[in-house]
This record gives sequence, C-alpha cells and structure tokens, in this order.
Amino acid sequence: MSFLLSFPHIAHYPGRNAVRRLFVKTGLAALAGALMLAANVYAVEAPLTLAEAQRRAVERSRQLAAQDFSAAASRDMAVAAGQLPDPVLKVGIDNLPVTGRDRGSLNNDFMTMRRVGVMQEITRSDKRQLRSNRFELEAQKTLAEKTVATAAIERNTALAWLDRYYADAMAAVIAEQGEQAKLEMQSAKGAYRAGRGSQADVFAARSAMAAFDDRASEIRRRVRNANTMLARWIGNVSDLSLADKPATDAIRLDPATLDSDLAHHPEIAVLTKKVDVAETEAKLAKASEKADWTVEMAFQQRSAAFSNMVSIGLSIPLQWDRKNRQDRELSSKLAIVEQAKAEREDMLRAHVAETRTMIDEWQNDRERYARYERELIPLANQRTLAAITAYRGGKASLADVLTARRNVIDVRIQALQLASETDRLWAQLDFLFPIDDVMMHPGMNKDTP
Repeated sequence: MSFLLSFPHIAHYPGRNAVRRLFVKTGLAALAGALMLAANVYAVEAPLTLAEAQRRAVERSRQLAAQDFSAAASRDMAVAAGQLPDPVLKVGIDNLPVTGRDRGSLNNDFMTMRRVGVMQEITRSDKRQLRSNRFELEAQKTLAEKTVATAAIERNTALAWLDRYYADAMAAVIAEQGEQAKLEMQSAKGAYRAGRGSQADVFAARSAMAAFDDRASEIRRRVRNANTMLARWIGNVSDLSLADKPATDAIRLDPATLDSDLAHHPEIAVLTKKVDVAETEAKLAKASEKADWTVEMAFQQRSAAFSNMVSIGLSIPLQWDRKNRQDRELSSKLAIVEQAKAEREDMLRAHVAETRTMIDEWQNDRERYARYERELIPLANQRTLAAITAYRGGKASLADVLTARRNVIDVRIQALQLASETDRLWAQLDFLFPIDDVMMHPGMNKDTP
C-alpha cells in the first residue's frame, strides 16, 4: 500500500511549503488509518488454530461454570455442617385444668404453669468436623469432575477441529481432481470432433465428471457436519478458516511410566475423591456409636400465689440394639469404601490397557501413512502419468487414463482418511489430561515419538 505525496502544481502559489506539509501530514494520517484497518481486518480473519479453538471452547462451556457453582455449594455446606445444631425454643402451658370449677384457669391451680425454655443438642466436635470434611471432599470431587470435563472439552474440540481440517483437505483434493476431469472431458470432446477419439471416450469422461461431482457433494456434506460439530464447542465457524495443523508426530505420554502417569488421570482422581468421601462417611458412622446428648432448660411461671420454677433436663438416646443398627451402618459404610477402591483399581487397569492399545494403533497408523507418502501416492501418480503418456501416443485409451486418475484420488483420499484417524488418536492421547494440568505430572513433560 502506498500514497503518492507529490503535488508539483502548488509551487506556483504563495505558502506552498505550508500547503505541502499539510498534504504530507494528511497522507501520513490516511496511511496510518489504512494500516490500522488492515490490521483489524487481519485480526478478525486470522485463521483459527487448534489451541485457540480449545481456549474458546473452555471459556464458552457452561458445564464448567455449573461445576464451579456445585463446588461453592458444597463448601458452604461444609461450613454449615461444622456448626452446632440450632437451639430449639420451647413454649407451652403445663398442667392446665380441663374439668371442675378451675377448668381453663391459668391462676387458680397451683400446678398450672406457663413455660418458656430452650433445648440444645450437643453434637461432639469430632463428629461436626467429620461432617464438614465430608462436604469439603464433595467439593474437591466436584473440582476433579471439572478437570475431567475440561479434558473432555479440549479433546472433543481437538477432534472436531481435526475433522474440519481433513474435510477441507479432502475437498481440496476432490476440487483439484475435478478440474483435471473437466480438462479430460474437453480433451475427449475435441478428439471426438477431430476424429481421433470415440464417442465412448466422451461418455467415459462425462461419467468420470459425474463421479467427481458426486464425491464433491459427499465431501461438502462432511465439511458441513464438521462445521456443525466444531460450532457445538466454539460457536459460529461459518466464516472461519483453519490455521496449519499442529505437530502431531509426538505425544506427551511415556509408555515406560504409563501406569504411574495414569494414576493421576482426572477420572481416577474423581474415584480417589470418592474413596475419601466413603472413608469419611465410615468414620462418621463410627463416631455415631456415641450418641449425641440434648440439654434443656425451662422457666415455669405460676400465679402470684405460688412460686415460679426452673427445670433442667438431659436427653440421651438409648442404643439398645447396637448390633443391628449402629454396627450394621458402620459395616455398610466400610463395604462402600471397599467398593469405591475396587472401582478405582478396575478403572485404572482399563485406562492403562486402553491407552497402551491406542498408542500401539497410533504408532502403526503413522507407519502406514509414511508408506502412503513414500510409496503408494508416488506410484499412483506415476501410473497416471504413464497412462496419460500412453494415451497421447495412441497406445492407451481414455478409459485407462480415467481409471488411473480415479486410482490417484482414491489413494490420496485413503491417505487423508488414515492421517485423520492417526491424528484423532493423537488428540485422544495428548489430551487425556487438561492442557494446564500436564505440567503437574513430570512423566508427561516429554514427548514420545
């Protein structure tokens, strides 16, 4: 972008230097404004990177906000559960006559009293602390579930981004081959009109063109579906182009330390917190073997002719069937602890096995894709070139050229499909943990090819 700031005609007028300076300043201001506008347009239309898509998806998620509210609710309950129960205000009338000449009278009978008192259940501090701890552990479990959700959002966004990326790549291949098909159809028509080709070649070229159009229609559907899934995570993507694909030839997991790394997997962390909650509930059941006492104090007012009174009371639950109540409750809670531990161990084994299988499949797919790039695609291109050369020399038919052309596109689409599956495995492996959580696990800080 440039501006021509030369105005020779103003030399004929007085004050030409001042006018020239004015025009120069105006031109520079216009240039600065144009550059700012261009920068803004570029910022708006900047290609969407995978990392930016993941950041937007996490920022946009309402599930993560809901889990924050859930954790805040549990922490508020932790504070409330650590307090003594509310005292109970008790008011009433004792010994009110209902028969005889004094019935309904509050003052004539010496036993009639107006009573006001307060009752307080005394929950031991260790039990209140355990109740508070339980809700705090629920909050921690919710935050662990938030970590699971964050990893899932980043992983699913990466999968959607890659699906759109490869759908665009396949569309480009189909478009390129479609242009070649148009040229071949034109060539077949020209050869037929010149008497060098047959009508069958023209029909074959038209059939090939129709096949390319059909494949292009299918690819457009895939692009639309990929856009829909990506928009599910980051919002409208109709006007967004994608940046280059990030490096996908290495993962952060190390097969040598896979067992210890996956012990910190977010889903395992959730089950660990579940074990902690179950153990706290078992401790609470053990503490409940000692019953809570209730104390009560009341002031009783009688008529002026009689003395007022004060009553003090103590209530103690009688655990007369501890074997079938308190002991059974404790046994139930201990069984839940063992259940949670077994579920955690089983999930860890499943994660390790599934992840090892995925790593092996990812490495095998990388080898296969390298073979496509090194051998299969070049061979298909050479076959097509040979068919075209033979056709031009009159040694092959147009059908041979079209067959070779279809083979090229099939091989290239297969290679892109394999690359897509390989990179999807990479995304599932690389985003088992949230991006911000990876640095907390030393075994995952090094890439594994």
